[in-house]
Amino acid sequence: MARFSVPTKARLPSSLRVDSSNPAVVKSLGRLSREALISLAISWLDGDTIVNAVPYLVRRDEEDEADPDDLYPPCTSVQELYELYVDMQRQKGSKRDVASRILEGDWRHGLSLYQLAMVDFYYLEEHPISQKWTAYKILPLKPPTKGADDEILQIDDKALSVPRFHPSTFLQSLQDQVLPDIKAHYHFHRPKDLPVLLLRVFVIESPYNSNLALSGVAGGGSATNFTSSRTVYLAFPDGSSHIYMTKSQANGPAATGESKSLQNLIIHGVPKALSRPRERYTLKPTSLTSRNLETLLDKRGSGRGNAAGGGWSIYASEKNRKSPLDAVLPSPPLSRDPSLSDQNRKRLKPLSSAERSAKRAKLIAKARFGDSGLIADGRGIERVDVLLKDPFPTSAAAVEAQAQDDEQTDAPGEASVSARRRTIDAVLRRAADDDDEPNEPEDSSQWQPTMQITLQGTHVFAGIRQLVEAGIVDGERMPGWMTGEDGVTVGVVRHGRIRGNKGSGL
Repeated sequence: MARFSVPTKARLPSSLRVDSSNPAVVKSLGRLSREALISLAISWLDGDTIVNAVPYLVRRDEEDEADPDDLYPPCTSVQELYELYVDMQRQKGSKRDVASRILEGDWRHGLSLYQLAMVDFYYLEEHPISQKWTAYKILPLKPPTKGADDEILQIDDKALSVPRFHPSTFLQSLQDQVLPDIKAHYHFHRPKDLPVLLLRVFVIESPYNSNLALSGVAGGGSATNFTSSRTVYLAFPDGSSHIYMTKSQANGPAATGESKSLQNLIIHGVPKALSRPRERYTLKPTSLTSRNLETLLDKRGSGRGNAAGGGWSIYASEKNRKSPLDAVLPSPPLSRDPSLSDQNRKRLKPLSSAERSAKRAKLIAKARFGDSGLIADGRGIERVDVLLKDPFPTSAAAVEAQAQDDEQTDAPGEASVSARRRTIDAVLRRAADDDDEPNEPEDSSQWQPTMQITLQGTHVFAGIRQLVEAGIVDGERMPGWMTGEDGVTVGVVRHGRIRGNKGSGL
């Protein structure tokens, strides 16, 4: 009698296998290095994970003969296969040979979802900047009023409650928020050097949680396979009221609307999964986006650097333990300092004007940036988008010239900007409209052009610090948001101060 599957709301099991010849599986393994592939295979053969990563072994009678055309003859036991990969670790070779042995030999019957999740996390450890993370703040909500069914809960600014996070309970609650026509697989991972717990959410459109979900045919005759799946990563930092989330990524071609739907589902489902009776929470974006996970842990983690950026970073250092309230004592006179006696002092050559300017620029950069904005600190931010809303004092001729430029810009046939630029412009315009003060009078005589600044590089604020040290940027007149002390990557500058999109969360 043929087996049959029934639609269910259960999540995908970790033992569910994907065909090893699937192009998405081959591509996933091809991204790893040879050392990572061998280490990954050894971890699959461990006693705790062998249940979800069973290899292909010899399972025939003594009368059967081995296939002479088999390029990778199967081993007789797990221990034998384990020793084979340990020997490969000591030898030299190409990663293509290791990947071929995994896909065509030892796991020729397919890789499980558990194994594919480990492949993605190994790639994330080898390429830490491969994902783009956005920080969200977990905020408590006020309890609902009795008898009010359609009441919109407001954020409770005075509450100090923090949700408790238990992985198994969180996954069970998150699964209840998933729609019945899609299935998800969850896998937790703990990095070695970062105080954060990562969660990989693998989503596929199918009403089944069996092999039919990945076979290419689902109910109603609609095509559903592994290449149409999407993956989202969540990061839960230790002891912090923030979480980090990536955008939905598809293994194959996927519509933009589907990715946004999944993103909204996760954003609305996570706070509901963290909530408990009489303790409700919501997520609020913090306008901080970066590919560097260590940067988010520094700016939106459990340390002292959440509200101490730029020059204030000297007070967030765990080594110095300085405080703005510490008494500043004067240095001792030269006669009392033995290191500056007449015998130890050397006659210094007077500095030239250029040398004095360079020295002063470095001191200014040290004062404005403190311990932040260093090239080798490993906390770089790749992009900063700022919209200036401050008026510019100019003459009437400049106002007329600006009006003519606007008419030429609105003329037909003008080339359109890219989709990414339009999205950023819309976000910044919306943030500017939300930040406008209703009681503030408008002065029509002041020229207020639409000016947007985009800073891009491997470490934006380290580059600004180098410009200050070189004397190109005036460190004394430079605004504070250029030092990164506000901890946002998208914001609107008004009255000289930056405001994060929808609030910075501080």
